[in-house]
Amino acid sequence: MDTITLVTGGNKGIGRETARRLKQAGHTVLIGARDPERGRAAAAELGVGLVHLDVTDQTSVDAAAARVRAEHGRLDVLINNAAVNSVVAPLERTTAQDAAAVLDANLLGALRVTNAFVPLLRSSQHPRIVNVSSTVGSFAATLEHDMFDWQVVPPVYAISKTALTMLTLKYSRALPGILVNAADPGYTETDLNDRQGTQTVTEGSDAIVHLATLGDDGPTGTFVNRDGTVAW
Repeated sequence: MDTITLVTGGNKGIGRETARRLKQAGHTVLIGARDPERGRAAAAELGVGLVHLDVTDQTSVDAAAARVRAEHGRLDVLINNAAVNSVVAPLERTTAQDAAAVLDANLLGALRVTNAFVPLLRSSQHPRIVNVSSTVGSFAATLEHDMFDWQVVPPVYAISKTALTMLTLKYSRALPGILVNAADPGYTETDLNDRQGTQTVTEGSDAIVHLATLGDDGPTGTFVNRDGTVAW
C-alpha cells in the first residue's frame, strides 16, 4: 500500500528536499504550497502532487484536507514544515502584531493543519506527524551556546519553535496511535536565513526523513536532529 505523505511549505528549501527524498523512497508525496505558481512549478519538477495550502488560513487548510480525503481517503505522514522568519529585530523593537504573524504561521499553522488532518491520519495504519522545529528554540542549547544575539537568532522565531516543540509533546500524548515527533534540521542553507546556513538541504532533511519513515515501534514525543536527541 502506498504511503501518502503531505509536506507543508514543500515548494522550496528543506520542504522541497524532503518531498524529493520521500518520493524517491516510494511515498506518494503531496506538497502544500501557499503560492500556486511556485507550487505548480515545484510539483512538476519533483513529479509529486500539489495541494494549495496556506497554513495561516483556516478555509485553505480545511479545503486541503477535503481534497486529500476525496483523492486519497487517508493520510499516512504529515510533515508540518511551513514556517516564516519575518521578524529580525530586537524584542524591544518588535510589535505584538509582528510577533503574532510569526506565531500564526509557525505555531498555529501546525495546529490548524494537524487538527484538520487528524481524521485522515486516523484512517492510516501507520500514521506519523513530523513537526519541523529548531534547536534555536531549545532552552538548553540557548543557554549553553549563549544564543541571545538577535542578529544571529531572531527572538520571535526562536520563541515560535520553542512553542512548536511543546505542541509536539502535547500532541504525542493527545494522539495515541500516531507517532508525533519534532525534527531539528540544523543550520541549513535556505531562504529563511538568506542562504547563510552551513548545511545542505539534504543534510537538513535527514532528521525529517528519519522521523517520517519510523517503524511502528518507533518513538513518539521526541526532538531529534541528524545526530540524535536534542536537549530541550
